[in-house]
Order: sequence, then C-alpha cells, then structure tokens
Amino acid sequence: MKVHGAAALLLVAGLLAGCGSSSSDDAGGPVEITWWHGQVETQAKVIERLAADYNKAHPDVKISPAVGTTNVDDMLQKVQAVLAGGKAPDIAYMYGTWMPHLAKNPKVYDLTATVKAPEFGWDDFWPSERAVSEVNGKVVGVPAVVDNLGVIYNKKLFDAAGLEYPDKDWTWDDFRAAAGKLTKDGVYGTAYPVTGAEDTVWRFWPMIWQQGGAIVTPDGKKSAFNTPQAAQALGLWSAMARQDKSVYLDQNGEKFLPLFQSGKVGMIIAGPWALLDIIDHKIEYGVQVLPGYNGNHETIAGPDNWVVFDNGSRRAKAAADFLTWLTRPEQDARWTLGLGNLPIRKATTELPAYEKFIKDIPDMDVFTANLDNAKQARPHLPAYPEFSEKVGNAISEALVGGTPPQEALATAATEADTVLGRAR
Repeated sequence: MKVHGAAALLLVAGLLAGCGSSSSDDAGGPVEITWWHGQVETQAKVIERLAADYNKAHPDVKISPAVGTTNVDDMLQKVQAVLAGGKAPDIAYMYGTWMPHLAKNPKVYDLTATVKAPEFGWDDFWPSERAVSEVNGKVVGVPAVVDNLGVIYNKKLFDAAGLEYPDKDWTWDDFRAAAGKLTKDGVYGTAYPVTGAEDTVWRFWPMIWQQGGAIVTPDGKKSAFNTPQAAQALGLWSAMARQDKSVYLDQNGEKFLPLFQSGKVGMIIAGPWALLDIIDHKIEYGVQVLPGYNGNHETIAGPDNWVVFDNGSRRAKAAADFLTWLTRPEQDARWTLGLGNLPIRKATTELPAYEKFIKDIPDMDVFTANLDNAKQARPHLPAYPEFSEKVGNAISEALVGGTPPQEALATAATEADTVLGRAR
C-alpha cells in the first residue's frame, strides 16, 4: 500500500472531468478506453508514453489516459459517483484495501478469466499481490504497484553508537536494544506514526502474524487480534516509547521520514518508496527485513490495483487485453522500476533494467526479496477501514496515552466486533 507509498500522490487540480469515451459498445471504429491513473508529473508522463505505444501497436484501440481525481485517496468516491451517472472510466487505479468493497459492485468486471489465461502468467505475481486482488474467488483487479515494510537504518548513527548493522535473523528484542543505544544527543532510535489511521495499524499486523496470530476469525465475523501475543507486541512499543524514550511518536505521520532524512532518527519501519528521498538527502543507509519472533520475519505488502469497469463487453475486453500487455515484464520495468517502485512480477527481476535499478538504489533488492515474507493479506472486509480505525486508536492510546496494552486491545476488539456485526 502507498501512503503512503508508495504514498498517495497529490495530483494537479486541473483534471479531466469527463470519462472520455462516448462510443457505445457496438460502435464501429477503434474502441476507446478511458484510463484513470491518478498520477502526475513523471508518473503521468510514463503513463502517457505507455498508452501512446499501445495505441500505435493496436490501431483498433485508443487508450485515453486521464488523472481521474485530484487525490488517489478520493478515487473510490469519485468512481462511485460517476458509476451512478453511467459514465464510469474503463480502468481506474484503486487501493488494495478497497477490493472487498469493489467486489460487491456489479459494474466491476471479473478479471478471473483474464489472469488465468496462460499468456498472463498469474503465478509470476507474488502471493501477496494475488491475495489482495482476489475476493471470494473473483479477481477484482490486477496489480499496479506493490511494496512492503522493512527497516531502513542510518549506518553512520549505528557506527557512532558502536552497533553492528542488523542481520536477517534479528529479533524484536534486538530492535529495542538497538533503538535504546541509538537514542542520545537529540537522536531517537526509531519512530512510530500514531495518527490512528492505517499507517499506524499496518505496522502492527506483521507482529501478530509472526506469532501465529490472526486479525479476524476465519469466517470474518469476529476480531481475533486481542491475544496475549498481541499485547506483548504492543507492550514492546509502549515500553520503548514510554520507558526507554527511544521512539519519536509522530502524531501527524509527516515528520518521521524528514527526521530520518536529517539524521535525527536511527531506524524507521518503512518501504521502498522512502529510498529515493533518503538518497537525495545523502544519508548512508541500509535495509533489513523486519525483526521477528521465533525466526518468523513476516511482513505486510500494500498492493494497489488496476480495476476494470464493465462498460459493455467490447470495451471491457479491450481494457483487460490492455492490462495483460501493461503488466508484462517489459512494460512493468518501465512503469515500476523507472519510478523507484518494486517490480510487480518476478520475471521483471531477470531483465537488465532490474540490474540497473538495484545498482542505482542500494538495498532495493532487500525489499524485492522481502516480498517472499509477505504471506498474508489484510482481511477482505468491506468494513475494514472502520475496523482498522479502532485498532489504530488502541495503538495510539497505548503509546501516547499510556493505556495498558491489554486494556487498549480489549476495548478495540469490542468496538471492532460491533463494526463487524453492523456489516453483516
């Protein structure tokens, strides 16, 4: 997920208000496909070049790129509004957490047959991407961007503290000890965004998964995160923040990255989207997988998807064919690697472009390999945003307010169960 991320990009105000195509499904001439990509500047230019190349090679199709909305955060709302008016785009960029909601909409085109076709290579995508794309056996979207969480650390600060750089077998106790030793002379060992939003929550879920826990029960009807193991995980962060004083608690979520970039924070839990800015700030950094419990270093991925809307069989098929082309390794390299994002498929890592990519961005290959540690997806719940909010509040209350972790999680579980009950 981009927060993030692969954060949601603020877009130009002058957007294309219409959806582009007015041709009916059975009209003659090239089929017109409107592609709401939600990108600006360099990203938008890459999109436009890809569309132009496809159009040149496919004269029977016209891909028309458009921004779609001034902020990707608002894309779902914007699409829902135009769906009601009957003028939906053919393709739109959507956050992975929206897939359960979109799966319920009959206007969302089922891409299952598309991705299961041999030429698509669905098995070449990482499991975490496929898990987010599929809801109850229906493929709702195909991956557009993928990331994951690891630890980025400042080598200079580690050297000054006499610390060895973290290795792939490190534990959460190792993480706490390192943060404590890094905390001195106005430097925090680490940081945590405590906005209460998903940026707070998705950093916590891997610690539950690493201990064999779950977010919800298998039937999705009850929360499952209120366990002694989860309390231990939250307790570690609470102790670091309140006893060790080694955690910068970022209450608006916008300060911890600049603080790392200025050498005021020793380690951050972040994703590949952070590296280009860190390089620009000339920080000598390293990347390592998340600390683990009992040798389990499971992480979380935040895939975003291209979603197709059914504007008639001719347009829907043309849109699906375009996405098949767009997600092939050669195009993937142009779209993802060229913009500092991870490849969305394994075959892309075999291309010369990937070799240049990991040379230009040191330790980016650690994030690529870390996709193998992303084994689970957040629950496919239409009510997940509200569910997550309850957990985010609990984390913030424990770290900032000092509420005992078990008490904070118990309250969150009661509130989350109420959310799930209303959704049934």
